[in-house]
Amino acid sequence: MMRQKLYLTLLTFMFMMPAISYAEIPPVDRYVNNAVEKGTARLKYLIWNVYDATLYMADSQDETNQSFALKLDYLIDLKGADIATRSIKEMREQGFDDEAQLLKWEEEMKNIFPDVKSGESITGIRDNNGHTIFYKNNSKIGQVSDPAFTKAFFDIWLSPQTSQPAMREQLLGLNN
Repeated sequence: MMRQKLYLTLLTFMFMMPAISYAEIPPVDRYVNNAVEKGTARLKYLIWNVYDATLYMADSQDETNQSFALKLDYLIDLKGADIATRSIKEMREQGFDDEAQLLKWEEEMKNIFPDVKSGESITGIRDNNGHTIFYKNNSKIGQVSDPAFTKAFFDIWLSPQTSQPAMREQLLGLNN
């Protein structure tokens, strides 16, 4: 009888504990081991604050873990198709000139990127395989498995040829 009460008490306790599902784990923590915030920056265009960007990297010198995440917290409403088109424009301006590939990537991004409202976020994650996984808030919205896309996409913010060098320095923590 005592053993039955103990089991019943343990079972009741287990059901009372809050369950944390995999879906509730922020995307950064799913892919970047011991993620730390490397830097933050705000993109402004004319008089508008467009988004706040945060770069997360692994808190280690382990070169086998090359995953990182870039989270954009939008401060204005934007159409997903416009985000895709602007991304391609930035890639092109950095010297990527394979037009057939750019058109393919633009279509992929238009199929992935939803419209965003102020207060929503899109997180792009570079996994250890060189793939890019996208999340809107905490829900997966798509993936591009081409490592060349991954490099070109994240170079928009992280390449020395970026159109926003001050933002790059802030994201990479180079201005500390």
